[in-house]
Order: sequence, then structure tokens, then C-alpha cells
Amino acid sequence: MDGTLLDKHFDDYFWEQYLPEHYSLRHDLGLEQARAELLARYQRTAGSLLWADLDHWSRELGFDLVALKEQLASLIVLRPRVESFLDRCRQAGKQLYLVTNAHHRTLALKLGRVDLASRLDRIVHAGSDAGRPELPALPPVAAINRAKEEPEFWLELQGLLAFDPARSLLVDDSEAVLATAASCGIRHLRHIARPSSRLPARFSPRFPSIEHFDEIMPPLPGAW
Repeated sequence: MDGTLLDKHFDDYFWEQYLPEHYSLRHDLGLEQARAELLARYQRTAGSLLWADLDHWSRELGFDLVALKEQLASLIVLRPRVESFLDRCRQAGKQLYLVTNAHHRTLALKLGRVDLASRLDRIVHAGSDAGRPELPALPPVAAINRAKEEPEFWLELQGLLAFDPARSLLVDDSEAVLATAASCGIRHLRHIARPSSRLPARFSPRFPSIEHFDEIMPPLPGAW
């Protein structure tokens, strides 16, 4: 979701600037020292469920991270051409699934800011299935207690959604996620080269990259 459908600038700014500012004030640190300490703590959880677990980080850091994120909610926006791509896929008869590592409270915040949920057939997030009353009733939401970087996530996802890996397209800004999905048989993979509107494109040496979804827009039904 973040960096694929949504502009990753929100997350980058929150975790690398906004939260370090609050952390530095609380602990009487310089901003660069606060940022370095937090980035080191983040990296220790990379590739695991804790990486995106707002409850974990709220406990660890002593902040209400949902409340802090809500202060920046105006930065939660869709990436260019996302709506037109999803609508065209729908017209072409494709099933659309949002598969994300986002914590359910982050997911609820973001779905409340953009017109995305109505365009999807199913949402699957990494983490516990408990405590999700704030998520929309439609489309159906499910949870897998694994991160997308783990092969078991994709095996459970296939059992849940009954999709054909050889006929499925996965678009993600994480090469680690794409590599794991490839190892589980997902055939069609695309890497997002410009997940943040504030950063230049960085193309993957391992996977076909796109900057925006108009590069893989399916044709209209009946079009030559």
C-alpha cells in the first residue's frame, strides 16, 4: 500500500522527521542523534511484523503514534494514476486485492483519507486478526500473522484468496517482498521505482520497474 498505492512521503516524513523531532524534545537530544537512535531501532525489526506495529512502537517509545499520525493526515494521498488504473482493471474484469504489512490502525487511518476501499475486492493485512473494529465492513478484511517478507505469508494468502500465482500480478515498492513472492511462484512482478513524490526514481536491477501505473494500464474491453 505505502509507496505503491499511496505516496510514501507521508511515512518517510513521519518516521524520519516528525517522530524524531518529538523524540528529541522528550529526551533532550539533538535532532540528528534522535533520528540515528530511532533508525537503528527501526532497522532491528526490519522484515518482521514489529516493523509496522503501531502498538509496539507506541509502547516502546511512549507516544500515541496514531494521534501523531493524525496530525499529518493531510499528507496521506494516492500516487498518480492509481484511481484510473484500479478502475481500468475493474473494467477489464480483474480481481483487486490490497495486500499490506500495514498495522490495522494505520490501515484504518489511511483508508479514511483516500477513496481506495471501494475499488477493492479484498484487503489482507499482516498482523493479528483481533481488534479491528475501525476497519471498513466492505470490502472484506482479513489478517495473516506474518510479514510479506516471509514465504509463509504468500502460502497462506494463496489458501485464503485461491488465486493462481502464474496468472497474478504483484506490484510493490519493496524488492525483498517481490523476491519472496517470486520464490512462492507469483509470476508477474513490478517494482515501483518512485514510491515517494519527494524523491527521484530508483529502478530495480532485479525486477521490471515502473514509475506510475499508466505504464501497465490494461486495455479497455473490446479495444484493439
